[in-house]
Amino acid sequence: MNSTKVIGKLFTSRQKATDLYATQAEAIQERVFQKLIQTAAPTEWGKKYDYARIRNYTDFQRVPVQTYEEIKGYVDRMRHGEADVLWPGKVRWYAKSSGTTNDKSKFIPVSKDGLHGIHYKGGTDAVALYLRENPESRFFSGKGLILGGSHSPNYNVKDSLVGDLSAILIQNINPLVNFIRVPSKEIALLSEFEEKVERIASTTIHENVTNLSGVPSWMMAVIKRILEKTGAKTLDEVWPNLEVFFHGGVCFTPYREQYKRLIASPRMHYMETYNASEGFFGLQNDLSDPAMLLMLDYDVFYEFIPLDEFDSPNPTIVPLTGIEVGRNYAIVISTSCGLWRYILGDTVKFTQKNPYKFIISGRTKHFINAFGEELMVDNAEKGLARACAETGAQVLEYSAAPVFMDDNAKCRHQWLIEFSVQPDSLEHFRHALDKALQEINSDYEAKRHKDITLQELEIIPARPNLFHDWLKQKGKLGGQHKVPRLSNNRDYIEEMLKLNS
Repeated sequence: MNSTKVIGKLFTSRQKATDLYATQAEAIQERVFQKLIQTAAPTEWGKKYDYARIRNYTDFQRVPVQTYEEIKGYVDRMRHGEADVLWPGKVRWYAKSSGTTNDKSKFIPVSKDGLHGIHYKGGTDAVALYLRENPESRFFSGKGLILGGSHSPNYNVKDSLVGDLSAILIQNINPLVNFIRVPSKEIALLSEFEEKVERIASTTIHENVTNLSGVPSWMMAVIKRILEKTGAKTLDEVWPNLEVFFHGGVCFTPYREQYKRLIASPRMHYMETYNASEGFFGLQNDLSDPAMLLMLDYDVFYEFIPLDEFDSPNPTIVPLTGIEVGRNYAIVISTSCGLWRYILGDTVKFTQKNPYKFIISGRTKHFINAFGEELMVDNAEKGLARACAETGAQVLEYSAAPVFMDDNAKCRHQWLIEFSVQPDSLEHFRHALDKALQEINSDYEAKRHKDITLQELEIIPARPNLFHDWLKQKGKLGGQHKVPRLSNNRDYIEEMLKLNS
């Protein structure tokens, strides 16, 4: 008997709830909005902006849009134990995320309400939507390997911790889930990533693992170590019942071909999740469509700023019903973790409405616009995919930045790329990538016209493990940390180039 078919019936209600996204999006978001405002009215923030008198979205617009720098003082007081600041009660957990211009790290509050009403709800729905996509699944016949980060004490506040979001989720997970996941909590929460990889590999080899969850780059390290220890050529030789990888944190495009090579089973599936430190926002509901479903009935109210207005003094800000398909937007969120009109930093492009589906197109700060070319991460990923297809290459990691002017007064983009499979010719790859970017991005094409503003891009091959070593040098192995793909300045790439020499 397939136990997954029996257990899968527990997810029917969530499958039906997400079906309503297609017909009741506005009403669902209105209910979320009213719940958040009413709950937060007694807090310091709620009193400051008179939440008790907010009746509708127009009233809410008097609340200013926030960056982390602007709420940092409130968050720091919460971390020291103050209650009822941005959200009712004391918030004891803080997700440590990559830093801002002024700080090495951000500390995102994760309230108990947010933990259950956003993050765990997303995890449940990931399984619910996957089971509907794959009705013959035997998901629950084995265990899930969940790759997490680590946590540490928060100041000297009792029972309060800071750490990677994944560590917070594992620490607070329902004890029953521990029966169907590996590795043990002790190993999962180790702070030393290389030790963690070794112990995960050693303790899970003989388990029946059916599913994986984690960031593709870090999961790759675990897979390769398991193959080294077992001598197996592919992971499905070790875990023959492996069927799905729930991935997020970085774009999967550069890793897809490598995973297909390491996991040969035709039954293997890949499902993208959008689970950030600030909340769980999207899930693939059709494994043949890379766009994700925007999760509307979590404790998240969404607003959007058109990216072409993002840096203007008074940008347009619209709720979900005001978005246009095909336009890039910066996401603004309000959540039950006490984030109010908070600029997330990610950019999205909607592919359809009813239900609302989107792709992550980049970051508000992670793009190259040194010469008016407005090159987004989404453009870069598509361009690399085309260049790889044309030259037989596979890209493991990459980062790119502008060269503003060299000794010959030439400006260009410089790409530092670590290949897992070399192209047939580096020159061929360079020309193919440059051509693809011009076809994908009209601004890039215009700046490349006759080499007047922008010269053809440059590619520098990275030595093996360069990006791993750079992250290690910065103390950022594992967890939520990732390689910066596109930068508008040369700070990151200069550090990497020094390591590459």
